[in-house]
Amino acid sequence: MIQIICCDDERIMRKSLRKIIEPELQLRGNAYEINEYCSGEALLNSEDIKEADIFFLDIEMQTLNGIETAREIRKRNQRAVIIFITAYADFVFHGYEVKAMNYILKPYTDAQIKRILHQALEELELENNFYFMIEQKSGSTKIDLKKVRYFSSDRRVIHTYLSNDKLTFYGKLNELEDQLPNFFIRIHNRFLVNLNFITVVESSWVFCGEDKLPVSRKYKHELDITFAKNILN
Repeated sequence: MIQIICCDDERIMRKSLRKIIEPELQLRGNAYEINEYCSGEALLNSEDIKEADIFFLDIEMQTLNGIETAREIRKRNQRAVIIFITAYADFVFHGYEVKAMNYILKPYTDAQIKRILHQALEELELENNFYFMIEQKSGSTKIDLKKVRYFSSDRRVIHTYLSNDKLTFYGKLNELEDQLPNFFIRIHNRFLVNLNFITVVESSWVFCGEDKLPVSRKYKHELDITFAKNILN
């Protein structure tokens, strides 16, 4: 599911964005959720920040402006796409420090919003099929691979660790590895880890969020190189 946040202190502007974005996602067949916030403070007090994929942020908001809000967002969510909306082109240069993908100058057209929305989806690689079907006795579950922290194996059982959940299915880690996108890396015979969740790499361990996972000597060199490249990108 694509999670989008529209943050603007003018209700009419939030509704205008929603009116353009919703039909476009519906036409594409994307499952989505759009949440609106009337201020940077309200947004930062929510739990939506961690899971959101795309932020549309008005820059000229009272008290906490869009740039300051984006700085705080980046502390909690590194992967999301940030798009600024502003009436003043001078603010554009501030976007670099928070890795903003683009900016929209007011007044904007429907076509501009649609074009930038498509760019954001491409940036997130949501247009590619980064989903995986887990088959269990209770039925099939479709999971978003970008939200999987890591997979671990115990004989023929694979445990899937998501941000706030854990799913288990039967399979082999070697076969699973061949089906995963390149942001997953093998660190051990029993572990496949999402690079985007690795925070620290040590000599024989990595920290994946709050979890400390073992790294075998066989995979250490490739891990060091790939982790360094991931930081630079």
